[in-house]
Amino acid sequence: MESKINISLSTLLSFLQSKRGELKKSRFKIWLRAFLFVQFSAIFGVYFLRDIAEGYFTWNKVIFFILVFIPVGFLMSYIVPMKANLEIQAVTLSLDKVYLFLIWFLVVIKILASYYYHVETIADLVMCMILGIMGGRLGGIGIRVRRLKIKYLFITR
Repeated sequence: MESKINISLSTLLSFLQSKRGELKKSRFKIWLRAFLFVQFSAIFGVYFLRDIAEGYFTWNKVIFFILVFIPVGFLMSYIVPMKANLEIQAVTLSLDKVYLFLIWFLVVIKILASYYYHVETIADLVMCMILGIMGGRLGGIGIRVRRLKIKYLFITR
């Protein structure tokens, strides 16, 4: 009985590890990041509309600060662990804990600034930082993945 449980447990673990590898493919990860970027943009867009209507911020500042933080996100894309997997002919990505911590930290700062301290200008600046970092990092990851795919002949130019 115990040997059957061990065999089925090892089979289950093998199955889960194979699925985990599937979920780490760059295409899935990039689309997931793009989806999250669109979600954050939509949510923050509502806040920007409200704060601009109330005179706390302007669209020029929104665009300016997002553009300022795009290079930060682009540079952060270089610390994303990724490699070419020759078996499945795909680039795989791993979780970047620095980025995850930074985004959560900035979201907490945004919540504290807007809801607890009522400093909407700081909250708007933090939202611009988040969008700039997310957008720049997404673009940088896309470029790195494409370079790896070309290098290992997964795609041609």
